[in-house]
Amino acid sequence: MPPCSHVSPDEIRSRFANAMSAMYRQEVPSYGTLLDLVKEVNQQTVDADPVLKMRLNSDHTYARLDVERHGAIRLGTPRELETCRKVFAVMGMFPVGYYDLSVAGIPVHSTAFRPLDDAALSRNPFRIFTSLLRPELIADEGLRQTAMHVLQKREIFTPETKNLLELHDRNGGLTSAEADRFVSKTLETFRWHREASVSANTYHRLHAAHRLVADIVCFKGPHVNHLTPRTLDIDAVQELMPERGMQAKARVEGPPRRLVPLLLRQTSFAALKEEIIFTDGEAGTHTARFGEIEQRGIALTPKGRALYDTLLEQVRQESTTPYEQRLAEAFRAFPDDEQELRRQKLAFFRYRLTTPTLPAGRSLEDLIAEGAVIAVPITYEDFLPVSAAGIFQSNLGEHKTAATMQAASRTAFEKALGTPVQNEMVLYAAMQAASLEQVGLTETELCNV
Repeated sequence: MPPCSHVSPDEIRSRFANAMSAMYRQEVPSYGTLLDLVKEVNQQTVDADPVLKMRLNSDHTYARLDVERHGAIRLGTPRELETCRKVFAVMGMFPVGYYDLSVAGIPVHSTAFRPLDDAALSRNPFRIFTSLLRPELIADEGLRQTAMHVLQKREIFTPETKNLLELHDRNGGLTSAEADRFVSKTLETFRWHREASVSANTYHRLHAAHRLVADIVCFKGPHVNHLTPRTLDIDAVQELMPERGMQAKARVEGPPRRLVPLLLRQTSFAALKEEIIFTDGEAGTHTARFGEIEQRGIALTPKGRALYDTLLEQVRQESTTPYEQRLAEAFRAFPDDEQELRRQKLAFFRYRLTTPTLPAGRSLEDLIAEGAVIAVPITYEDFLPVSAAGIFQSNLGEHKTAATMQAASRTAFEKALGTPVQNEMVLYAAMQAASLEQVGLTETELCNV
């Protein structure tokens, strides 16, 4: 089959993201309300700031706002994780970063499947934050064996999805019709099923061990537990959610509000209480699925991330003043000016030439001051483990025990995944270096500024 008949991974990803968003909007009506609110706030934000709108247009961010989403799923076994990797690879999404949530009392570790390069991110920056259960963190050995027995018996992917994966590998891609079938059949994996796969007694025992364990183990598949649109003003969305009938999380997770947003800020509305039916015919309720909002900021260099982590640790250590006040005061030590962030090598930037040729004999600082080169912040495309844990805990209930405060196990995760996860810092550095090369400068010249 000639390659020209194949649909690009970017197109398959866009179709899947749109299909998942439509499905979740139908399953969780409040998510649709959230999308409408985010769209209104984004429009109001750019209308009030023409400079921001011009920048968003220049780096193609504005066009992607309406389609930008990330979802989250929770898997039970290495086999499920490895197959998910293959499924997401068809969509041009690859594992980036390792996140250990056990330090926050959550018995999972995670990665994010996402596009890697600028072109793919501009087309559709869909991400899936994917967690894998760590059964060794279930303290009760008998309960652990019960959980694994249930998980080993289930098959979360349809036969059609598996067949299309093989077809993709054999032919080097999928036609448009095959891609549509792939999206449709794969979506079934992440659909909500109110029929549990265990008895009421087993569910309640697993729930008592940890609510998230029950969510992972007791259902036919890894239902998507939230979808997240991107906003330009998360504080405005947080304030307006109650007016739209949504119970907002107590506070926004992540860094404080700033002129130059850092990394990632997230909030959510409370998880739904949904009716379920157990295998013994008993009825009950399950609480896990919610709506989340994110505001993405600038990607930080290793130096910048070290400063960020240091300041965040200061906030955690001091508890005599309200959290938001401590956070704002601590982050005064972090420059809130793009040029200063760039000069101190605290954040990653993309460089662009505004003239036909690069003027000779000028330093990068001179070129920027003269307007011959512009430096545009690189958007952070990844996640923060502390923020993810905060969102999980707020929607599953606080449940921190010594049994779940264990060391990270990246090696075990990558073994289950079937490949190493990519280092997000390396990806951002490569984006910055590529932009410098296009301008006609080198990373060495940047470092010598």
